[in-house]
Amino acid sequence: MDLVRELLRGAVPVHILHHAAEDGGVYGAWMAEELAHHGYRISPGTLYPLLQRLEDGGLLRSSEHLVDGRVRRVYTATSAGVEELARLRVVINELSGEILDR
Repeated sequence: MDLVRELLRGAVPVHILHHAAEDGGVYGAWMAEELAHHGYRISPGTLYPLLQRLEDGGLLRSSEHLVDGRVRRVYTATSAGVEELARLRVVINELSGEILDR
């Protein structure tokens, strides 16, 4: 069993929510690049459905913006998404404190 892979898989939505809340919005291609910088290899076929699930779950909202003649869907965190991110930070902080406290 690859626990590192499982942890990274679970961390991707947290990472997306963080940037959608802190950066004022994200779009798919940028998010894929950002995730790749952190070692997450995620295909568009995985990323876009995940963004849609986060939106369907009320954590993100999307809007369309015209950029260089193309429509770009930008995702921002909702108030529920910001609250969920705060809850996640508590859990992550507690876990990291326990694991990293040697």
